[in-house]
Amino acid sequence: MSFRSSITIIASPRPRVGKTLLARLLADFHRHEGRAVATFDLNAGDKTLEHFLPEQTTTASIRDINGQIALFDRLVADENTTKVVDLGHESFESFFAVTHQIGFVEEALSRSIGVAILFTMTPDKTSVEAYRSLRARFSHATLAPVHNEMLGPAQHRDKYPLASGSPVVRIPVLAPGLRRYIDTPPFSFADAQLAETAGIPVSAHVEIQRWLRRIYLEFRELDLRILLADLRSSIRFGS
Repeated sequence: MSFRSSITIIASPRPRVGKTLLARLLADFHRHEGRAVATFDLNAGDKTLEHFLPEQTTTASIRDINGQIALFDRLVADENTTKVVDLGHESFESFFAVTHQIGFVEEALSRSIGVAILFTMTPDKTSVEAYRSLRARFSHATLAPVHNEMLGPAQHRDKYPLASGSPVVRIPVLAPGLRRYIDTPPFSFADAQLAETAGIPVSAHVEIQRWLRRIYLEFRELDLRILLADLRSSIRFGS
């Protein structure tokens, strides 16, 4: 299964920790690898993902039962399309409560669709407890902690109960002067022509590409770990 047939949920109970940037990076990684990808924006009032990926992004809400049914049906509708969910912090609790209640991860696995949760680590107690809760409730999903180095050093990693061999995704620091280029729509990591038309200097473009290669390597390593984890989960689920 791995990333080639998967649903990846970008999550954190805290705001402004780089979730949407991570969703953009992962979606463009899939596009770069030649995979069909659909993205879902669950950020109330801030549809940033849609600005960068308008053709791939569906704005979703789980405030009522109709919105919940529409979202979860679409997530498992096409097993040939990789899904990326940008989960806003305000929807964190309700989304995972519904996900657990309806047995969504198990349903996805029964359709040979793997589920991964990329959780951005921060040192606060709320985030640590949220990570522990996800680990306890979603044993059939791949839970991958994310260390966004742009938030600071990983001094808080020892607060998280990381399993042996648990994949930790590192998002390296990007020079502050380069952030303004990638944070301006319609910049795309997968579309070099957009970078050219945006007037990004060659030196800046080269540095962004170097940074991007490091992140794509992290995703490829995670891809292999998800494949192994999904195989183990499928064996347990089918037994």
